[in-house]
Amino acid sequence: MGWFEGFGVDLGSFALSALLLYAYHRYLAYQTRKHPTYTVQAVNRLARTAWVENIMRNEGKEVLAVQTLRNSTMAATFLASTAVLFIIGVLSLSGQGDKLESTWHALNIGSRHSELWLVKLLFLLLDLFSAFFSFTMAVRVYNHVGYLVNVPISRNYKMICPAHVAAHLNRAGKFYSIGMRAFYFTVPLVFWLFGPHFMLASTVGLIVVLYHLDRAPVIEEIAEDPSF
Repeated sequence: MGWFEGFGVDLGSFALSALLLYAYHRYLAYQTRKHPTYTVQAVNRLARTAWVENIMRNEGKEVLAVQTLRNSTMAATFLASTAVLFIIGVLSLSGQGDKLESTWHALNIGSRHSELWLVKLLFLLLDLFSAFFSFTMAVRVYNHVGYLVNVPISRNYKMICPAHVAAHLNRAGKFYSIGMRAFYFTVPLVFWLFGPHFMLASTVGLIVVLYHLDRAPVIEEIAEDPSF
């Protein structure tokens, strides 16, 4: 009971933050089932499918396909490298906890135990490792798609049809999206180091920002925007 009293505020804040993020993503999934183009991710899936169909059914666009996939691969590679740098930074921070503990806990209303500090860093490391492996998997699948998309459709390979290639490309896009989500989740985890109340506030702020990023533009909004 004493252990729970010592860590209860932090554990409760972590559980509530995780619940808020889970509820938000369940809401997005529900809205996407009702409206297939509700989110930017859903629109991108449709666009990638149409892009593969166009590339494979129209000859002479091989260079366009390679350039587009190269850009996606470079972006995923850069973000995977960034995740490695963050991981190294967190590992360095874990070895200096005794020196920084008083500064980081100046506004902390929760537990100040060194064991909890290491647990927080462990969660941050797990999140960054998830981002790293997601981006590296995206690079891997993008490379596969680079070969598949340039196979002439006239060869009539059953497993190398536009639908199959589009499924691979959307899989790479999903890994990329998961990696970006993991980067976003570092925000509340980093603020957790300062205190559980900062974690809750940053989680709410992150959800507000994510909603504006995830929501696909409505046709009426595009028509009213003078920049279009």
